[in-house]
Amino acid sequence: MKKVFLVLTIAVCLVASVFAGGASEKKAKDTFSVGVVQLVQHPALDAATQGFVDALTAQLGDKVSFNVQNASGEINNCATIVNGFVSTGTDLIMANATPALTAAVSATDSIPVLGTSVTDYGVALDIDNFNGLVGTNVSGTSDQPPLDEQAGMIMEIFPGVKKVGMLYCSAEANSIFQVSKVEQVLNAAGVETKHFAFTDTNDIASVTLNATQWAEVVYIPTDNTAASNTEAIANILVPAKVPAFCGEQALCEGCGVATLSISYYDLGVTTGNMAAKILKGEAKVSEMAIEYAPAIKMYNAKMCEVYGIKAPAGYQAF
Repeated sequence: MKKVFLVLTIAVCLVASVFAGGASEKKAKDTFSVGVVQLVQHPALDAATQGFVDALTAQLGDKVSFNVQNASGEINNCATIVNGFVSTGTDLIMANATPALTAAVSATDSIPVLGTSVTDYGVALDIDNFNGLVGTNVSGTSDQPPLDEQAGMIMEIFPGVKKVGMLYCSAEANSIFQVSKVEQVLNAAGVETKHFAFTDTNDIASVTLNATQWAEVVYIPTDNTAASNTEAIANILVPAKVPAFCGEQALCEGCGVATLSISYYDLGVTTGNMAAKILKGEAKVSEMAIEYAPAIKMYNAKMCEVYGIKAPAGYQAF
């Protein structure tokens, strides 16, 4: 009987030792893998990704490793990328742009997901009466500037404008949201608007050409497809002498006159700081509200010269 008791005692001790060791290893976890899915390569999204990586590296150093992948503008690629992150047990996913975010949300409800370069999370995630807190495994940062102020700037820079063409990609929900908000303000001020929506890169040129034949000015929101094709847009707008007001800086640098824009690098830094809090156990993603970045009035001096436009006081040159 004593022998049996001794064997049981040893067995219990061994089991306890194994569980204690496992708990110790889990508690001592200090290396993290982070997957980054970016919809497409263009300066604004590139800057956001870089800001995210820089901020998280500054806080965690070599304790964090990154797997940065670009979907090359293909929405289906976003799903493939995030499913790969999920299967390998990534500790956190950063989704850069709305299609990347929706793909990540569809792929996991347990891994923390932080979005960036997303205009409106209520629209992106189909949440009615969104109050700034998703409340699940999702949070992040928004690149939405004050859209009513953008509409006001259009009328300030182009006084007397009567026709503004809304140039955007119909496949991007956040572009549609921005256009509708800016349009409401312009229409209320007596400015006529008309939609010129392209479906992808293949019809950007033809749709832009149609816009120049009707509009005095075009408005381009923070649209990823447009941002990847600014040269093609400028090649049509400039000869037609139709200026563009853009939703963000990278777009404006390529084909616009002025913008009310944020720093996408700083937006990425904010997202990286949020990720650090989650990975270090200082905050729960479900309790983190969406964060925003301040917007700055900016103008493209080169484009202003081309169109013979003088930027009003209070605008900062790129």
